[in-house]
Amino acid sequence: MLDKDTRLVVISNRVAVPKARGAAGAQGGLAGALNAALTQTGGLWFGWSGEEHPDPAVEPKVGVYDGVTMATIDLLPQDVEEYYNGYANSTLWPLFHYRIDLTAYERDFAMGYERVNERFAVSVAPLIKPDDVIWVHDYHLIPLGERLRERGFKNRMGFFLHIPWPPTRLFVSLPYHERLVRTMLSYDLVGFQCGEWLESFLHYCRKELGANVDEQTGRIDLDGQTTIARAYPIGIDYDHFMAQGVTGEARQTAQRVLSSTRRRTAMIGVDRLDYSKGLPERLDGIGRFFDRFPERVDDLVFIQIAPPSREDIGSYQQIRALLEQKTGQINGARSKIDIVPIRYVNQGHTTAQLFGCYHACKIGLVTPLRDGMNLVAKEYVAAQDPEDPGVLILSMFAGAAQQLDAALLVNPHSPDDIASNIRLALEMDRAERKERWEQLIVTVRDDNVQRWTENFTGDLATVGRLVGGG
Repeated sequence: MLDKDTRLVVISNRVAVPKARGAAGAQGGLAGALNAALTQTGGLWFGWSGEEHPDPAVEPKVGVYDGVTMATIDLLPQDVEEYYNGYANSTLWPLFHYRIDLTAYERDFAMGYERVNERFAVSVAPLIKPDDVIWVHDYHLIPLGERLRERGFKNRMGFFLHIPWPPTRLFVSLPYHERLVRTMLSYDLVGFQCGEWLESFLHYCRKELGANVDEQTGRIDLDGQTTIARAYPIGIDYDHFMAQGVTGEARQTAQRVLSSTRRRTAMIGVDRLDYSKGLPERLDGIGRFFDRFPERVDDLVFIQIAPPSREDIGSYQQIRALLEQKTGQINGARSKIDIVPIRYVNQGHTTAQLFGCYHACKIGLVTPLRDGMNLVAKEYVAAQDPEDPGVLILSMFAGAAQQLDAALLVNPHSPDDIASNIRLALEMDRAERKERWEQLIVTVRDDNVQRWTENFTGDLATVGRLVGGG
């Protein structure tokens, strides 16, 4: 942990600004954990307001909430198009999720990305004090550390990537890939969600940059600079999530699911509407299950909650249309007068409602094609009845699979594998379900988001001194 005299500065694409004073304390998940860490040090959280403006001010709008200073800037419409919709979400996001076929290599996108990172540096620089510890988050802001170093900041500075890091042979398809990674080496500490993503990054640094890499410690030496790279698996805000489970809203939602499924086993998936989540492939697997076992339509109902995201990007519009088509085909072929095999819900739900849904469903189907971690898998485990838990079916390509290996691990690209594991989950006896759940819950409970925050900031405080930071 950071000592109480050291202020933490968090910089991310967006800032979770509370709608009213005092609301921050009610937040869960990453926002809640970061707020807690910031509150302990009287910290600063800086990022984009989410608003567009034709002539945005350089000086950020600043407010103080529960002792945390929150500072935001607006962006030009062109910035949003090129930096956010463009390079961040049409170039880096698909590439880092191994979807080179969807990756857009547009020069204007890259220029917009660099321009907004420069704008972040210019706007946040006057707010940073010499002894602050700076923690930059995610793929939107990879070059920001270098931009701050160029302005003479010698603060201890860390970066955490919340999404996967791709294999070297994929990553080198990115124009100016070497420059992007060199900017990452301006940070003292770089964190990844799991060992696989860390190994891919170290491999790139050694092979493409010729850096001196110590695989055991994660130390990277290049051109007189030293960076430490490590894996920090993120977790859920366990206590906050469990508190939601005892609310009336959670209990009512669980009862609605149970009463509406009419004694059938309910299976659930909860995902943003994103091609990395493997939703069409998931539906292919469910369709294969019903093809093999048509009589099981009477035994199983699948509930897919998929709120929309990034609706301005064409590939996201296509995924929604494809999901609606596949759902319609399966339901059209398998529905009865009083039974529909798949319920597709294209809207968001509160944390309490999701807890109720997870609790009422005896199978959690979490099958991303690639995911940095996947916290839905951990939430599903947390929401189960310890005496009669459900079964988690989890993609082997999610970062969470390295921790949650007591789940039924599947290849999300294989309809047969998904179908076979749905049958295993349906037929698994209570003793085995309990045995698997008891192994899973230890990780979910103990490796929570607070521990993740403490581990990263604690290492940043130590590593910064080790590598010659401020």
